[in-house]
Amino acid sequence: MNNVLSDIRVLDLTQAMAGPICGMLLGDFGADVIKIERPGSGDQSRGWGPPFVQSESAYFLSANRNKRSLTLNLDKPEAIEILHELARGADVFLVNQPSLASLQKRKHDYETLRAINPRLIYVSITGYGFTGPKAGLAGYDLVAQGEAGLMSFTGDEDWEPMRYPIPIADITTGIYAALGVLVALRAREQNGVGQFLDMALFDSQLTWLNHIGSNYLNANVEPQKIGNTHASIVPYQVFRAQDKYIIIAVGSEALWKKFVRVLNAQETLGADERFVTNRGRNQHRRELIAQIQKILDTKPASSWVNELRAQEIPCGPINSAADALNDAQTRARGMIAEIEHPLIGVAKSVGNPIHFSETPVTYRKHPPLLGEHNEEILRELGKTKAMIEKLKGMEVV
Repeated sequence: MNNVLSDIRVLDLTQAMAGPICGMLLGDFGADVIKIERPGSGDQSRGWGPPFVQSESAYFLSANRNKRSLTLNLDKPEAIEILHELARGADVFLVNQPSLASLQKRKHDYETLRAINPRLIYVSITGYGFTGPKAGLAGYDLVAQGEAGLMSFTGDEDWEPMRYPIPIADITTGIYAALGVLVALRAREQNGVGQFLDMALFDSQLTWLNHIGSNYLNANVEPQKIGNTHASIVPYQVFRAQDKYIIIAVGSEALWKKFVRVLNAQETLGADERFVTNRGRNQHRRELIAQIQKILDTKPASSWVNELRAQEIPCGPINSAADALNDAQTRARGMIAEIEHPLIGVAKSVGNPIHFSETPVTYRKHPPLLGEHNEEILRELGKTKAMIEKLKGMEVV
C-alpha cells in the first residue's frame, strides 16, 4: 500500500475539473481527501451529462476517485464552525472561488484559515489569479485556451480558431497545483509553516506555448497554422493509408534513409537531391508529401505500421478513444482504474500515469456519492449521533 501521503489530510472545496484533478492526484498518492460539497446539489459536475451511469455523471467519475464526500451549507454559521474544526487538523485546503469577498463572508479565506492553522497549505485555483488587471474575472477552460494563444495556431490555415476538445487548461492547472502542494509540503518540513498557492488557468495554459513561446520571445517569430504537420521536420505528420490515418515521424537523416527503404523508393525519393537533407525536404515539402502519400495509399495502415516499426521508425495509427482505452498497452500499463461502486457496480477512470517502483499509487475509494461520508467524518470530529441528527435538521449538512 502507498503510505507516502497517508498522514496528509486535504480539504477539497473545488468543483468541475481543475481542483478535483489536484485532489484526486493527492488521493492517488495516499492522502485523505475530504470533498466538501453543497447539500442537495454538490459539485456542479455531478449534473454534467449525458452520459450518466445510473444517477452518476461520467464527467464527475473522471476526477473524484479516492475522496470522501461531506456536505456543508457554508451559509450557516454551524457549517463554517465544522469547516474550521476540519481546517485545524488539515494539511491542504483547495478552493476555486475567485471572489475574495465571498471567501471572507464564509470565513474560509486564506488569512482566516492561516490564523486557525499556520501549517495549512492553501491552494486557490481561479481563472487569472489574485493579481494583475484580470484578477477576479470568471475563468473557464475554453476562455483560457483562447487567451493563452493556443487556439490561434491550432488547425489548418482555413479553419476557424480551434479548441482542444478536452479541458487541457483545467487538467494542466490541476497537475501543477498538485506539484505545488508537494513542494509546499517539503518546504513545511523545513520551516514549519504553510503557504498560499495562487494558481490560475491562464498561467498554466500559457506554459503550453513552450518552444512556440521561445520562438516569439527570442526570435520574434509567431506560429502559423500548419495543421498536423511540423514546422521544422519533414516528414513528421499525419498520412492516409489505404484504410485509415497513421502518424509517421521521420526526425533524423538516418530515419529518412530507413523510411525510403520501407517505401521501396530508393531510386526515386532516395535519389532526389532535393530530399537528401531535412532542410531540403522542408523547402520542397509540398512535392515530397504528395509523392509519399501516393505510395502510402497502396497498403493498409497495419501493414505500414508493422514495416515502419520493424525499422524503428516512430509511427502509429490514429486510434479512436475506444481503441486507445482498449489497447493492450493501456491494459499492460495499468492505465484503467477500476473501483467497486455502490450504484454502478464498477467505476472506471483513466489511471494515474506515475509508476513508482516502491510506493505505487492506489485506487482505494470510489468517486463518492453526495454526502456519503457525512456521519463518518462528523464522528471523527467527535459529534454524537444526536448532534449529527440536529445538524441535519438545521440543514447544515
